[in-house]
Amino acid sequence: MRVLAAMSGGVDSSVAAARAVDAGHDVVGVHLALSTAPGALRTGSRGCCSREDASDARRVADVLGIPFYVWDFADRFKDDVIDEFVDAYAAGETPNPCLTCNEKIKFSALAQKAAALGFDALATGHYARLDGGELRRAVDEDKDQSYVLAVLTADQLSRAMFPVGDTPKGEIRAEAARRGLAVAEKPDSHDICFIPTGDTRAFLGANIGIRPGAVVDADTGDRLADHDGVHGFTIGQRKGLGIEAPASDGRPRYVTEIDPDSGTVTVGSAARLDVWSITAHRPVWTAGTAPDGPFEAMVQVRAHGGLAPVVATPTVRDGRPVIEIALRTPLTGVAKGQAAVLYLPDAEQGDLVLGSGRILATDSDPASGVRPDPVVSGRNA
Repeated sequence: MRVLAAMSGGVDSSVAAARAVDAGHDVVGVHLALSTAPGALRTGSRGCCSREDASDARRVADVLGIPFYVWDFADRFKDDVIDEFVDAYAAGETPNPCLTCNEKIKFSALAQKAAALGFDALATGHYARLDGGELRRAVDEDKDQSYVLAVLTADQLSRAMFPVGDTPKGEIRAEAARRGLAVAEKPDSHDICFIPTGDTRAFLGANIGIRPGAVVDADTGDRLADHDGVHGFTIGQRKGLGIEAPASDGRPRYVTEIDPDSGTVTVGSAARLDVWSITAHRPVWTAGTAPDGPFEAMVQVRAHGGLAPVVATPTVRDGRPVIEIALRTPLTGVAKGQAAVLYLPDAEQGDLVLGSGRILATDSDPASGVRPDPVVSGRNA
C-alpha cells in the first residue's frame, strides 16, 4: 500500500514509520506544521510541532530512506483546535485538545489530503490497536491512546494504521535505538502542544480576558472569593480557588459546578462530586452503527482513569442524538466537554471501543444510576 506516515519528531511516530517500511509499504513521511510561531523550541518535554521536531522527523526519514515533507496546517489547527479549546473553557467546559486534533486535523484534514494524493492509509504513532477494523486498547495500557481516538468513524479507522500499539513503550525506545534513530531517548510531550509553557490558565487568560465572577459555597450560598473568569477552573479542582478561610468542617473544598453565564463557580465537599449519570452528545460509533438498545459497557471519562461500569442507551433528546449513560458506581470530577468513551472489556485481545460522545450534562442523584432492569451486551449492534 501507499502509506502516509505522520511524523511528529517523537520516538513513537518514528518507529511507526519504520515498521510501515519494514512491512513493505511505499511510505512517505509528513510533519504537520501546526504552530503559528514555528521558530519556538520545546523546553524539556513540553510542547511539540516546533522547528526542532520537524528537524528530528526529517533526520529519521533520512535514516529510513523515505521521502519527507512538511505540510502547513497552522491555520486549520488554530481554527479547529485552539479556538475551540478557548471557546470551550469560556463556556465552563474542560475540553481535550488531543481528541479534537485527531477528529478534525489528523484523521480528517490530513487523511482527506492523503486520500486525494492517492495514499491508501495513514500511519501514526498512537498507542492503540486495530483488529478487523475494530479499535482496541494498546498492549501498554499506561500509554494507551484509544480514548483520544474514539472520535474516529469506522470509515476513518478503515484507512488508519497504528503500528506501535502492540508493543510496550520501553520496547519501542529500545527498537528505535537499534535502528539508529536519534529520537530513541527523546522525552515524551506531556503538555498541551500549543501551550509550551505549560501554564494553561495564563494562556486562557490572555485569549479570553477578565470576566469577573464569584466563588460561592454550595451549602450556604456564601460568597467566598472573587475570580477573573470561569476559564481558570475545572470540575474537581481543589487548589487555586482563592479561598482564604477553611471550610467550617475543616475539610477541603472542590469545584462542583461552573456557570459561565453568571460567572459563578460553586465549591463544596468531595461528596458533591459524585456523578451517577451522564448525557453525551455528538455520538460516534466506531463500528459504524449505533447499538439498537441499552447495553452494558465500561465508560472512561478522562484520558487516564475515570472508569466505571454503566448501562448506555442511544436515544434522541431535543431532536439530536445523545447517549444516556447510567452508572453502576459513581464517578467523581466528571467535566462537561470531555469525552465519554464506551468500552467492552476484553482482557485477552484488549478492551474494544464501542463509541464515544462529548459530555453535555451530568446528574448527581443516585436515582439516575442503573436500575435493576435486564440489559443486553454492548455487542448487540
